[in-house]
Amino acid sequence: MMRWIYWLGWMSFGAAYRTLFGLRIEGKENLITEGPVLVASNHQSFLDPPLIGNLYNDEMYFLARKTLFVGLGKWLYKQWNAIPVDQDRPDMASLKTMVKLLQQGEKVLVFPEGERTESGALGTAQPGIGLIVAKAGIKVQPVRIRGAMEALPRGSGRIKFARIVVMIGPAITFAAEEYKSKEGYQKIADRIMAEIAAL
Repeated sequence: MMRWIYWLGWMSFGAAYRTLFGLRIEGKENLITEGPVLVASNHQSFLDPPLIGNLYNDEMYFLARKTLFVGLGKWLYKQWNAIPVDQDRPDMASLKTMVKLLQQGEKVLVFPEGERTESGALGTAQPGIGLIVAKAGIKVQPVRIRGAMEALPRGSGRIKFARIVVMIGPAITFAAEEYKSKEGYQKIADRIMAEIAAL
C-alpha cells in the first residue's frame, strides 16, 4: 500500500505524463512485479524518477542529490523515498542503504551513469551499481527512457511538450563469480549499460 503523500505524487505525475507527454510504455511483459527489484535506467531529466516510479503500483526508492533537500523539498523528497547523495563527495552510505532496502524486499531505482545526460547520448556506467548487485544478489530490470530530455533538458526549468517513451527490457541475472572483485563490479555495470543501450 502506498502512503497518501506518495500516492498523490504518483497519481499527479502519472496523469501529467500521459496527458502532456503522451507517455508510451513498451515491453510491459518484461516488468518484474514481485519481490525486490533493482531498476537500472538511463538518466535524461529530472522527470525520470517519478516516470520510472509510475511503472509500479507500489513504492520505490531512488537517489537524489543532497542539494535538493532544502526547505519544503527536504520534507517532500523524503516522503517520496528519495535518498540524499553528495555527488561532489560520494561515500558508501547511500549504496549501503540501497542494498539494505533490496534485502528488505523493496524496489530501488538507480541511474548507472550517475548524472543526467547533457547531449542525449548514453554515458559510462559507474561501478556503484555493480556493487549494489553484488551485495544484494538480485535481478536487474533494465529500462530506457526516450524523450524526457526534450521535455525537460538539463539546465532548463522550462517544460516542453515532447513524446516520452519508456522501454522495459528482460531481467538481467548475474553469476556468483561476477561478484568477487572491484573489476567485477565494473563488468556488471557495463553489462547493465549495454542492455539499456540495446533497448
